Amino acid sequence: MAKKRAQESDELKLKKKIAAKVTDHSNPEGGAALRSLKKRLKREQRKRRALVQRKKRAAGSKGAAASASA
Repeated sequence: MAKKRAQESDELKLKKKIAAKVTDHSNPEGGAALRSLKKRLKREQRKRRALVQRKKRAAGSKGAAASASA
């Protein structure tokens, strides 16, 4: 059986956590905890973009036609 995906993506969860920390924190840059959350968010975004790029390249000319019509 396949794993069930979470209702909310990791990226959205991290964005919410960062927004909450920024509003609660007196220092807008935050501390180490906020910095690590931002790093995790960037990592998730890189993963998502890499996956899209891999799928696009794997599709070949079919992918180019599909993305042009979208």
